[in-house]
Amino acid sequence: MHYTFHDHHPPAQDLLGEVLTGLACQPKQLPPKFFYDRRGSQLFDAITRLPEYYPTRTEIGILREQGDAIAEHLGHDTVLIELGSGSPQKIRVLLDSLRPAVYMPVDISGEHLRDSASHIARDYPDLKVEAVCADYTAGLQLPDMPKDTARAAFFPGSSIGNFVPAAAVDLLRDVGRDLGPGGAMLIGVDLKKDRQRLDVAYNDNQQITAAFNLNLLTRINREANADFDINRFGHRAFYNEAEGRIEMHLVSTCAQKVRVDGHHFRFEAGETIHTENSYKYSVEEFHELGAEAGYEAEQVWTDPDELFSVHCLRVMACADLRGRLAA
Repeated sequence: MHYTFHDHHPPAQDLLGEVLTGLACQPKQLPPKFFYDRRGSQLFDAITRLPEYYPTRTEIGILREQGDAIAEHLGHDTVLIELGSGSPQKIRVLLDSLRPAVYMPVDISGEHLRDSASHIARDYPDLKVEAVCADYTAGLQLPDMPKDTARAAFFPGSSIGNFVPAAAVDLLRDVGRDLGPGGAMLIGVDLKKDRQRLDVAYNDNQQITAAFNLNLLTRINREANADFDINRFGHRAFYNEAEGRIEMHLVSTCAQKVRVDGHHFRFEAGETIHTENSYKYSVEEFHELGAEAGYEAEQVWTDPDELFSVHCLRVMACADLRGRLAA
């Protein structure tokens, strides 16, 4: 078994600083990356199995159906970098198709990453696993990689939709620098669709998504010396058609005051904390976004109902990018 764990987890004061900054904004907001402590990762795994939540099973279906075609585009014996170590089913389907030389999952949730990466290393004994606990939104901190080995990135789950478009472009551009010219990006992107289907997917009958959203406050209480009363907040998710995104909020059910590490924040009844966006794109819209970040759209695969898409993007060489910008 070839397994190494690289711990670049952000220090606790990073969470505190971002929480204080976000709660001081109007409207209040919190970064969705902090959803994923151990409990949050477990709850998200449960969300992916809900009947209302179509993205995970649909993306897995595409990866299974198109495995050979994906391997032709990404190649074998690569360094495969996964941004956000999500559903174990997805990466196993991809590993079976690609047979990379190195698998490098990058995730902010250390305990979840240790569990998933060690299981991969055990089940794929010939695969070199280099797990990196880090916040990939703050720039990749990758261990040394073989210089003569092609690099590919896997960014599943439509996690790119958590970023406003300008920030999504910045993130993709940063990853492209690590991949280098000609590097491949395999990325899952949720497609625009009927509003009702979207609303239902983020408001499940079992209220697991609500528990996932509220767990963010539990984590802040534990790690940022806060005193949120979880029973005084509720979950709200809806599709904002004008922005083309699902929005998730935590709603204060009464007027109240919350303390975070000696700082006090007032909430009016009905006031919200904006915790997450999930942008939905048409294929054409996403290709435009990728081009702005310096990628050529090479291939796209969708399911028969066109709920979800998986794209292969290729990092353009500098000359190609200059030509594209000048056109």
